[in-house]
Amino acid sequence: MRTGAAPRSGAVLGRALGPAVVFAAAVTGCGSGGSGDSGAGAAPPPSSASPSAYASRSPSPSATPPAELCARIVAHWSRAVLDTGTYGDYQSMGLSNGQYEILRGIVDAARAERDREGRAAAEGLIDRRAHERCEERYRGGGPTGGAWQ
Repeated sequence: MRTGAAPRSGAVLGRALGPAVVFAAAVTGCGSGGSGDSGAGAAPPPSSASPSAYASRSPSPSATPPAELCARIVAHWSRAVLDTGTYGDYQSMGLSNGQYEILRGIVDAARAERDREGRAAAEGLIDRRAHERCEERYRGGGPTGGAWQ
């Protein structure tokens, strides 16, 4: 910066508020006036478009329901540990304690099914039980007692 010259808006923001704010200001066009900034390349001000102008946009994808997410992750890890002698650590799997209990019951049943009917039957049992048990677990909207439950 030259002596006696007024600092650019971004320079003041950068020192006072940090790089993230400078980035946000650059993206939104804030702080783009005066002291040598021409405003060229800055984002235009928000338009006064009516809400109907946005009606043609497709909606954002919805979040996966908790029961479906539970069934997917429990089935995945059930298959992964089906042929091992251990279950692993539920936290490293990204499971709650309750989901881990579901997994353990499913894997025990799937191992017995595999021994009787084969791997394909065991994997079918995993899918069915994961969906059933997770639907049951999240039927009331979710478990209580903390996130780990």
